[in-house]
Amino acid sequence: MAPIPRLRAYDGPALLSYGFRPFFLLAALQAGLTILVWLPFVAGRLAVPTAFAPVDWHVHEMLFGYQSAAVGGFLLTAIPNWTGRLPVQGRPLLVLVLAWLAGRFAVSASASIGWPMAMVIDALFLTLLAGAAAREIVAGRNWRNLKVVALIGLLLAANLAFHLEAGLTGSADFARRFAIAVVLMLVMLIAGRIVPSFTRNWLAQRGAGRMPVPFGIYDKAVLAISALTLAGWVIVPDNAATGVALMLAAGLHLVRLARWAGDRTLRNPLLVILHVGYLFVPVGFALTAAASCGLIAAAAGSHAWTAGAFGTLTLAVMSRASLGHTGRALIATPATQLCYGLVVIGTVARLCSALGHGPAMLLHVAGLSWSLAFLVFASAYWRVLTGARIAARAASPAQRA
Repeated sequence: MAPIPRLRAYDGPALLSYGFRPFFLLAALQAGLTILVWLPFVAGRLAVPTAFAPVDWHVHEMLFGYQSAAVGGFLLTAIPNWTGRLPVQGRPLLVLVLAWLAGRFAVSASASIGWPMAMVIDALFLTLLAGAAAREIVAGRNWRNLKVVALIGLLLAANLAFHLEAGLTGSADFARRFAIAVVLMLVMLIAGRIVPSFTRNWLAQRGAGRMPVPFGIYDKAVLAISALTLAGWVIVPDNAATGVALMLAAGLHLVRLARWAGDRTLRNPLLVILHVGYLFVPVGFALTAAASCGLIAAAAGSHAWTAGAFGTLTLAVMSRASLGHTGRALIATPATQLCYGLVVIGTVARLCSALGHGPAMLLHVAGLSWSLAFLVFASAYWRVLTGARIAARAASPAQRA
């Protein structure tokens, strides 16, 4: 039987030839530029015509702007590998890109067009993404990955709840936690498959030794416990029982991470950063547990997850997938390593600021460092994402996301 072609005959812009290209670029630009706008916005030195309060605008655009673009780019690239079907490209991909862009403009202009209209426009991208993912997974009979579609549906519900709560009450406290919990579940599910897989593939080329434990019963149990724990945190965040459950989850995720043999990857920056990124998952659970017991500010735990786990793992996956899917060698260039260093520095600085350590200026250091990480990525990977694939070298399945 002839192999399934990986791409349709396509003669349009390279940027629209595969989902990761436009969405990884947009995710990086959104992440970097939004922080640069938010710092003077929250300080009262810049006005944004949004119906959201400054903090809610910042959180919304990080979760439903940058993060949804990164998730979209990953799924539109991974699903063809899961199903054996052809990727979304050309005009259908352009429709998704325009829907995402329309959402960004609508949210930032919601004070002018009204928050209900902004909500409808902003919901369009995740609705289309969930529909496209469901169609491909069902057509490819890849039933086990339908759970990803369910999580995209929950992310859409969180987005709608965010608009409704902020529009009706002036603040989106509940929806903020709901959205973080959904994205965190996506991160834990996807990372639990790709981190040990990529690590095993690389270590197997270097001879015998301890290998990562593949996704199994332990991982399923940890994800189930985490889902219940996060549901409790969303509903009753300031509760001692919630804090105990969160601390238990932190320990379970530390064990999970230790099972992936990350200590054996120190010579490969593309792998090390995946393990470092996942480390912020248990750190976030532990800090959120402390916040639930009234010991520290809640911002510490939420930023360990959002700036740390989401930001670091996003950069790690975007850089690796961009190289592998364009036929380039999986080598972390100095610019790539700079991105990794900046995002970790920015996260640590943000956690120190949230915990009350260091001068007030530390918040700006954190924001600028984290923003620069994504802008450096956008600059360094611009030609990779917008240029033609290197046909002389076909990336192996192990190298693709």
